[in-house]
Amino acid sequence: MKNDKKERILDAMQELMCRLPDNDISVSLIARTAGIAKGGVYYYFKSKDEILDAVVERCYKSAVHEFFSELDSEETALNKIKLLFRSMLRSEFGNKQKNLILTLHLHDDIQLHNKMKMIAVQELSPILTALLRQGCAEGSIKAKYPSESAEMIVAVITFFLDDNIFPSDNESKYRKLKIFAGVLDECLHAASGSFDFLYAPVDNNEKSKL
Repeated sequence: MKNDKKERILDAMQELMCRLPDNDISVSLIARTAGIAKGGVYYYFKSKDEILDAVVERCYKSAVHEFFSELDSEETALNKIKLLFRSMLRSEFGNKQKNLILTLHLHDDIQLHNKMKMIAVQELSPILTALLRQGCAEGSIKAKYPSESAEMIVAVITFFLDDNIFPSDNESKYRKLKIFAGVLDECLHAASGSFDFLYAPVDNNEKSKL
């Protein structure tokens, strides 16, 4: 059972992060927003940074949960990987007003970026590792080191599409994703075009801008 007060603290932090710079957020403000005493915040968390870590982790776990809810309808590893990657892309490039991960991208704070990347790798790499192993068993891909391959793929997606590190327009993102899809086809010994879905959503939505 979820702890209501702890969830209220996390909800308050997430709400504040979506509309305020990190430096403007204090434990006192988090407590007021959550409707609890400041001491109640410190009962569950030692610092604001610890609250931040918990919020980012919760956001990624939500994306993972969404992925698993859709997984039962798919059978092959490549289809499951497609769902996973699309879930990652939706989480990072969704609604600009409400999406926490995009908000973190917009904040000029290297520490926040690093925390987000670390949690992404920790949460998503084990899932991708299992899917790569399934793909190897099916014969659709070959990965000599599934675990390390998964970590690198998740890290590249998380790092490569960060506009604060690599500012780019839609056309540039499209080209990057197209190149990365080809790299995955080659490195995982998949049939040509297996990972074209990575750039297809951009192609469909932004075609008129390219």
